[in-house]
Amino acid sequence: MLKIGLTGGIGAGKSTAAALFTARGIPVIDSDVVAREIVEPGQPALKALRERFGESVLKDGELDRAELARLAFADAESTRALNDIMHPAIAQRTRELFAEHADAPIVVHDVPLLAENGLEDDYDLVVVVDVPAEVRLQRLVELRGMDEADARQRILRQASDDQRQAIADVVLDNSGTPEEFEERFADAFQNVIEPAARKA
Repeated sequence: MLKIGLTGGIGAGKSTAAALFTARGIPVIDSDVVAREIVEPGQPALKALRERFGESVLKDGELDRAELARLAFADAESTRALNDIMHPAIAQRTRELFAEHADAPIVVHDVPLLAENGLEDDYDLVVVVDVPAEVRLQRLVELRGMDEADARQRILRQASDDQRQAIADVVLDNSGTPEEFEERFADAFQNVIEPAARKA
């Protein structure tokens, strides 16, 4: 199995790349989906969050993300407690999903903060969807309706474009049209990803 780590800054178009992998029949494990799954009602991580942060993090039996964020990011100790609950649960669920796809020749793991968390060595190939920060800022404001100051802060809190490129085996430029991106993806898939999968 060829394990691919897929990443990119906010607004780069990582989900577009993930969809192109999916269209080729390649399983994609989405870290954001996993993080939501592990805090669904009945899951041990949700129970642990309630025990650590109190009943206010639940609303009608489900996680109140805004309230959890308010409490968990209030100080360094609370943030550490959140990470100590979430990270092992995410890692366990991710291992289960990789095991479910053990027979697949390629599995993609969509990880927003791959570079920030130094996870590049966990993968056979790292694919980075790359768009200059100013273009991403424009997209976040115009297409997602984000406040410009908030969008700028989110970009600044992530790894720089240079940091992501430094760990990339494949850089997919997504600053042009969707058609151009699909062509770049197809080229990288044929010339880098498929040959690597044959050797894995």
